[in-house]
Amino acid sequence: MTRPAATGLPTPDDLFENAPCGYLVLSEDGTIRMVNGTFCRWLSCARAELVGKRIAARLSVSSRIAYETHFMPLLRLGGASHEISFDFLDAGGGAFPASVSALFCPAGEQESSIRLTVFPAVQRRRYERGLLEAREASEVARHSELETGKLREQFVAVLGHDLRNPLAAVSAGVRALSREGTTERGARVLVLMEGSVQRMFGLIENILDFARARLGGGIVLTQCITDQLPAILSQVVDELRATNPDRVIDATFDLRTPVECDPSRIAQLVSNLLGNAISHGATDRPVRLSAVSTASGDLTVIVTNEGPTIPPDAMDRLFEPFVRGASSGYSEGLGLGLHIASEIAKAHDAVLDVTSEDGVTSFRLRLSSVRAS
Repeated sequence: MTRPAATGLPTPDDLFENAPCGYLVLSEDGTIRMVNGTFCRWLSCARAELVGKRIAARLSVSSRIAYETHFMPLLRLGGASHEISFDFLDAGGGAFPASVSALFCPAGEQESSIRLTVFPAVQRRRYERGLLEAREASEVARHSELETGKLREQFVAVLGHDLRNPLAAVSAGVRALSREGTTERGARVLVLMEGSVQRMFGLIENILDFARARLGGGIVLTQCITDQLPAILSQVVDELRATNPDRVIDATFDLRTPVECDPSRIAQLVSNLLGNAISHGATDRPVRLSAVSTASGDLTVIVTNEGPTIPPDAMDRLFEPFVRGASSGYSEGLGLGLHIASEIAKAHDAVLDVTSEDGVTSFRLRLSSVRAS
């Protein structure tokens, strides 16, 4: 006989009947022998509708299969089973998602029994379903992004190759016309045309370099120890001055020590940095280029322009492909110049960084010599 509980405390019978979980006692064959009021209320069933019936009759088809093929064999083998998901059927035939734990009590003085605790799993199922749907959506988006990326990279590679030949023909035609007699105005037009052609060649090289890098080829280097950087970089500056006659480019070189690098790639990097500075810098302020080599062969190149300060959020994406600046009225280019410059620096094991403060933006390349001292 149950002893009276202390004043204010629930009795054991009350703890069983009104527990915050469903509580059932089954016979070894799965017949319900005892069930508490909580479980009855959840299923909207009278106790008499459950006691004496097989618990499997209150399970959905899929849960019944799991009960017979997984739950009961595991329970008999291990003596316990925890957090198994079942869908019980309420009085109206609707599903009641639940998490079930069970303990098998072997025969002793009394016959064997199975004790079950049942917890609602509606919120848990909803959460799990949301996670699954989010993961599936993420996989679809990732797959779509990968496919789009592959198509874009293949497209730019083909486009770059297909543009080279007709552009080379245009360049040859411009050079042929420049050797013939023409008016002063015609000569100026030919200079502008050649500048545009060279700019297109630069864009195509950026496209092809990007495609090679993304398709596995990477930036190809042909390194040597060269003392020709002053002449090479001067040519880059002269070409940009010719194609941007209204802009001032101040260049200072202190390159008396040979540098180990790929000269053509360094020229491409400097051209991209200068082109970026011209495009985004203040039109009434000069663009400055300095290149210095140390006695040990280290190279430092700095390109500086004055103009709008780069926002902090844009700094994080500055060297990503297809990212274009938002300076006043500028919408040209593919947004590859800085990305290719960054890839060229990486191929040299060099560092390309940027600072932008108080209206002054500076890109700095630091290339350390690997030659033995």
